Amino acid sequence: MTEIAHFIDNERVASTSGRNQPVFNPATGETEKAVALASTEEVDRAVASAKAAWATWSKTPPLRRARILDRFKMILWDRADQLA
Repeated sequence: MTEIAHFIDNERVASTSGRNQPVFNPATGETEKAVALASTEEVDRAVASAKAAWATWSKTPPLRRARILDRFKMILWDRADQLA
């Protein structure tokens, strides 16, 4: 079964907690994947990474940030069937 890993510091990171949660297809009720549940250390690492990224992101001009987020929104819409 495919495990959905964490995404920290621009890379996929396998969980070290040893715990996961099944992800069900709501149409069929079948378990399709498992999402990794983070340990306290993994959460701390993700938060530290986000805080470090904020220094650069907060200096990005608002128009540039809006364009990036709009592009992200378009990607989500384009892949809605895969995400659902």
